[in-house]
Amino acid sequence: MNISLNWLKSYMPLDLDPEKIGEILTDIGLEVEGMEHIESIPGGLKGLVVGEVTSREKHPNADRLSLCKVNVGGEEDLQIVCGAPNVDAGQKVVVATVNTMLYPMEGDPFKIKKGKIRGETSEGMICAEDEIGLGNSHDGIMVLDKGLTPGTPAAEVFELENDVVYDIGLTPNRSDATCHIGVAKDLAAYLKVNMPDAAALDLPAIPEISPASTDLAVEVIVENEEGAPRYAGYSLDNIEVKESPDWLKNRLKAIDVRPINNVVDITNYILHEYGQPLHAFDLDHVKDHTIRVKTLKAGSKFTTLDEVERELTDEDLMICDGDSKGMCIAGVFGGMNSGVTEKTSRIFLESAHFNAKYIRRTSMGHNLRTDAAKVFEKGSDPNVVVDALKAAVKMLQELAGATVASELTDLYPNPVEPISITTNYDYVNRLIGVEIPTEEVHQILKALEMPLLSDDGETFTVAVPTNKSDVTRPADLVEEILRIYGLNRVPMPNRISSTPSFEDHPNKRQLQESTANLLAANGFSEMMALSLSESRYYREVLEKAEDELVFINNTSNVHLDIMRPDLVFSALQAVQHNQNRQQSDLKLFEFGRSYHKEGEGQFREQEHLTLTMTGRRYPESWLVKEKTDTDYYSLRSFVLLVLERLGIGGYQQTALHDDAVFTYGLKYHRGPQELVSFGRISPALQKGMELREPVFFADFNWDLLVKAAGRGKFEYQDLSKYPSTRRDLALVVDNSVKFDDIVAIARKQGKKILREINLFDVFEDAEKLGEGKKSYAVSYVFENPERTLNDKEVDQVMNKMIGVYEKQLQAQIRR
Repeated sequence: MNISLNWLKSYMPLDLDPEKIGEILTDIGLEVEGMEHIESIPGGLKGLVVGEVTSREKHPNADRLSLCKVNVGGEEDLQIVCGAPNVDAGQKVVVATVNTMLYPMEGDPFKIKKGKIRGETSEGMICAEDEIGLGNSHDGIMVLDKGLTPGTPAAEVFELENDVVYDIGLTPNRSDATCHIGVAKDLAAYLKVNMPDAAALDLPAIPEISPASTDLAVEVIVENEEGAPRYAGYSLDNIEVKESPDWLKNRLKAIDVRPINNVVDITNYILHEYGQPLHAFDLDHVKDHTIRVKTLKAGSKFTTLDEVERELTDEDLMICDGDSKGMCIAGVFGGMNSGVTEKTSRIFLESAHFNAKYIRRTSMGHNLRTDAAKVFEKGSDPNVVVDALKAAVKMLQELAGATVASELTDLYPNPVEPISITTNYDYVNRLIGVEIPTEEVHQILKALEMPLLSDDGETFTVAVPTNKSDVTRPADLVEEILRIYGLNRVPMPNRISSTPSFEDHPNKRQLQESTANLLAANGFSEMMALSLSESRYYREVLEKAEDELVFINNTSNVHLDIMRPDLVFSALQAVQHNQNRQQSDLKLFEFGRSYHKEGEGQFREQEHLTLTMTGRRYPESWLVKEKTDTDYYSLRSFVLLVLERLGIGGYQQTALHDDAVFTYGLKYHRGPQELVSFGRISPALQKGMELREPVFFADFNWDLLVKAAGRGKFEYQDLSKYPSTRRDLALVVDNSVKFDDIVAIARKQGKKILREINLFDVFEDAEKLGEGKKSYAVSYVFENPERTLNDKEVDQVMNKMIGVYEKQLQAQIRR
């Protein structure tokens, strides 16, 4: 929310530095997230001064130039070459001195330099209005009032209104501070308590409005009083829609509101001054001069001001005409055919208090986050409705020539009264942590416009203004007192007591963080998908029984109608989204939950870690000669990396073939407990999600991994200071022989000195090796941590190993 310092100063004199005011606003709960200095004229006319032309002569080397002497308040007159036809001795002019930066109406800014023009020295520039951003005329130089003193800054002559705008991060509970008057009241309360000499707040008086006629009376029928507890308005005639005056446009532009015309600008001005949204309807488009506040049937179509046709729900509050035809989404956005145009001459000006729940629901459902909606959904003040309306009518009379053509309409069947809160002084002091004198508590409450209803010295009762919708409990009242008292006045205790806390082992959050860092270091990007999904996926692509799905009533996005039962489609949607944007090389991981229904009223949540890979295995580079696509083994290496990092071993593996999710893959498990399943996504899923490239996916049961990691043990050993020895073997075996069989034999024979075994090549050729045969190229690394191995020891182990290979696996050793 943007707040203008000049606007605040119109209510109270503020001599404090803008930075100090920003600190105070933050202290009272209106956190200043940024502060911007606004200049009504770019550059603020810095370096421009009043000059007096003391002499003018013809330039000796140019017919159309003049050589002028100009007094700018210095010890000596400046010599300036001027090309304007209207320059003359005795004039008071605007002079840009050397090194002044000028910001013309057209073109780029430029700096004035001392130089020579046609051989004559020029020490500045006599300016026209378009050259300094004050107008569009370039007919000649600006001639000022003769009474001005040379050397006077031009910014003082033209009374420029520079401003400071605070960007306030308004929290949802601060319904009292959605406007300039609300912020001014809060600021004044703080100053009254902490700076007693500060001037009092002087707010604009609420005008009395007398109708000139009742010719344009409008009948208002509120059919939904829950949605519209108060509805008020005036009919206005003889409106002249035109451009707003500069002061009004500058006020709005300062807070980043675009001026449109005087009628719309006045409604925006009142919104930001009083925190009360208004809406102007063109009376010529209000059928039967009747307004109905109601909801329409679900599915009704309505075209909003942005020319978008929207489908309404039966909970969208609408402002309709006499035929119940929608004119405006109440408190959110206007309609296409009922707003103010250049041809408008008669309006009905609406000022209402709408139910925050209705506005929030509609605003979010239609993704219309307007300024008006943001005010209403915080809880607007129902008792400022008419005051703001009258202020707007007065401005329309002054700036648009309006005449009031109806009595005030004010439907307020159940007036909202200030609530009362009772608490005691001990509770206030205990919660704040410092003893505040009773008199100061009274002073703060008075400054906050919270009158004391009763006080017996220990307990007191106050009335809470209706603009503070969040103050409902004694604790809220204490917060209000503390805001104005000042958090910085509460002393820090000399001793802080704390209770040690112990987290369960393993620490789930730390495991997740370390695993995420591991994957990110290996080129993965973390994704965070919605916990919502579409039930059609589990009907059309991956069938799942409906009684296992957790359905929700999502009125905002009806297609997202279930909580996701797995994370597969979240991953595939991310791949689809990226592939459609020419991003086909992906390595993604996600920590998330799945949701399952296990009976009537019984639900289960499970945490997962998923890995998704597709496209190139390595980034495109001149170092990589051939394109290598991601495959099953690429994914498997990262699955093993995660398990190794968590210290998890001792699991069984089961192959997955033509699974519902995977074409092929593996499942690692401990008995019935599945740790992870991974493989290539099935063609049916790939086709159903319209994916062009193969996708490889791993789904870890994160809950089980955390439990397993807690039981895992890490062992460390010193790096060996003795050299290692490598041997290679090429074994021709049947296709049925697995590499795991070769590893098992090697480990048994190598015992303590075999450190590593690696498969570095697989060769298959029926002509050379025979039908059903393949060749494994395997390397073995031997090392003794206590001494250097000799060749005889290594050869002895290798010979035993070869003998077992030949006997048990019928292997042929290629020599």
